[in-house]
Amino acid sequence: MISQVNISANTPMGATLVPGGGATFRAWAPLATAVYINGTFGGSPLIGQTDNLLLAKDANGYWTGFVSSAQESDSYTFLVVGPGGTGPKRDPYARELAPASAFPNCSNLIRSATAYPWHDAAFVTPDFSNMIVYQLHIGTYNPATRGAPSNFLDVIGKIPYLAGLGINVLQPLPVDEMETDPSMGYNGADLFSPDFPYVVTDPVALNGYLASVNALLAAKGGAPLALRDITPGPAQLKALVDLCHIYGIAVVFDVVYNHAGGFTVNGSLDDNCIYYWDHAKNVGNNNDSLYFTDQDRGTGGLSFALWKNDVSQFLINNALYYIAEFHVDGFRYDEISDLISMNCDSGWTFCCNLTNTLRFVKPRLLQNAEFWPGEVGNYPKSWPLIVTPTSSGGAGFDVVQHDGLRGAVRSAVAAAAYGQSAVIDLDAVASNLYPQGFTHGWQAVPCVENHDIVKVGTDLRIPALADGSNHESWYARSRSRFATGLLPTAPGIPQIFMGQEFLEDKQWSWDPTSPNLIWWAGLNPGADTARADHLRFTQDLIRLRWSYPALRGDNVNPFHVHNQNRVIAFHRWLEGTGQDVIVVATLAEDTWYNYGIGFPFAGPWREVFNSDVYDNWVNPIVAGNAGGISASGPPLHGKRSDPGQWLCRLCPQLNRSESSSTVGPSTRH
Repeated sequence: MISQVNISANTPMGATLVPGGGATFRAWAPLATAVYINGTFGGSPLIGQTDNLLLAKDANGYWTGFVSSAQESDSYTFLVVGPGGTGPKRDPYARELAPASAFPNCSNLIRSATAYPWHDAAFVTPDFSNMIVYQLHIGTYNPATRGAPSNFLDVIGKIPYLAGLGINVLQPLPVDEMETDPSMGYNGADLFSPDFPYVVTDPVALNGYLASVNALLAAKGGAPLALRDITPGPAQLKALVDLCHIYGIAVVFDVVYNHAGGFTVNGSLDDNCIYYWDHAKNVGNNNDSLYFTDQDRGTGGLSFALWKNDVSQFLINNALYYIAEFHVDGFRYDEISDLISMNCDSGWTFCCNLTNTLRFVKPRLLQNAEFWPGEVGNYPKSWPLIVTPTSSGGAGFDVVQHDGLRGAVRSAVAAAAYGQSAVIDLDAVASNLYPQGFTHGWQAVPCVENHDIVKVGTDLRIPALADGSNHESWYARSRSRFATGLLPTAPGIPQIFMGQEFLEDKQWSWDPTSPNLIWWAGLNPGADTARADHLRFTQDLIRLRWSYPALRGDNVNPFHVHNQNRVIAFHRWLEGTGQDVIVVATLAEDTWYNYGIGFPFAGPWREVFNSDVYDNWVNPIVAGNAGGISASGPPLHGKRSDPGQWLCRLCPQLNRSESSSTVGPSTRH
């Protein structure tokens, strides 16, 4: 039975359990003539369009009610009557969808906001300048069974591996319910519910996962979980975030606020979704739909109608939900440039309201905008403006995805694959080491691979780009070290795509039945050592970034670029600390001996990282500098130093071919 006890405009949206028993229900349907709550509550079904199931409507089009018998895990749905018809609708705010009926004709489950026992109270989101991001797809990252998708609990099993790699930010592709299975993640249907394939429902399987989760908790002194703690789907995602935090890894969710899915499943209209949720008449103009406009930029679905405050608040509430209930440390916002282009002034206003609200709620939250200046028409085309505070006329995001270094590095590697005589543009690499126009280097997130550019049917992964005939050849291995090596040694927040760290050469697919899955077996003992060698290289490279603060700072000076010799050298430093680092990298196909490089001051410099060591670990014929050099001689390559310090010259043996060499001072720490 429905009652109006304790119902007000402040009642949370969707289904919310209340102290003392029962649950409130609230939905937005301004053009509906009636909204009924249907479901099974406390074991008793309440079905139909009777007055005792009718919610009450307020002046703003919100329908509310209270069911005293409602309990945790009860199923429910809204039955909506409007000018365009009558039918069930999934709750746009549902925390979980019920698996009893196949999607999209499923109901919703009531889930408590406070049931999961967190262990992460001591975790602090890293400073932006200290972040290294690892991007993965939940469904294909770590399948337990060939052909079946991996799930949240499977990914938990890889947390020690990720911690050992050295990354400190995990960024999964979207995790909310998608219209299709499998999915890359960008056709969202139910933004508050975890995707069905990522949730384990079999109790026997859950017991096995529970043992693994509790072993990881015990290794860090955490209290064990009970089976009930990971039975709900949302709790399994919470456990992933929780375990990441315990192992020192922040979690950034990828969210899609520029559009929803296409409202079709298996070729048929999904009439239970938020499309025309209040059953307004559909006369072919999608501006009449409740949540959407007629704008579609080929992104897979209609743009959200951000000129409606209720729609904007729906999306902001989604982000707040992830912060409050999932303890997320940030968001990667998909295609903000499309969002602005399709919504004009209302899109820009939405961005400002979103970033301001979330920063107030969680000041250390990372807000990462995917923004491409060429996609916004007459609206702001400046990357720096997107990361400018709203108080100064910007959109208020913290960082943006940036393709400057990515394009330059990939182009150089691709050119090198044509052989010794090919022309390589290292000037482009040099000019993109620092993101032009930004106040801080960390405001840009560079990568050389990501989910968009190396998916099936698009561009090649780095080893395949480096050598099209043999993806594990010396050329492929060394050019891959060149590409990956520049990311942690340049300014910015480096982003690594799953498998990149160990020389994965196949374009990735989101389909778990595809042959394009990550080849984890390549790391097994007895397998080809190229994969394990490259993993060791990436691990040590990341540790190098943690060990030398200059590599995490803003200062960079590419002081030597020689395209014919295929050599680039750049200087990283912190003002007044003496913690200088010189990075030298080459795409040459022969070892350069006695090659002159200018250094900022004279004296001994330690060779702290030599990527040539990792080729057939430990490389018995390393080309390097025997652990260090002594810089002396006249000025070279325009290097200048503080008054009283020497200008110097180095004649090292550069690493063999496409390896990066990083050297730091031995006495100036």
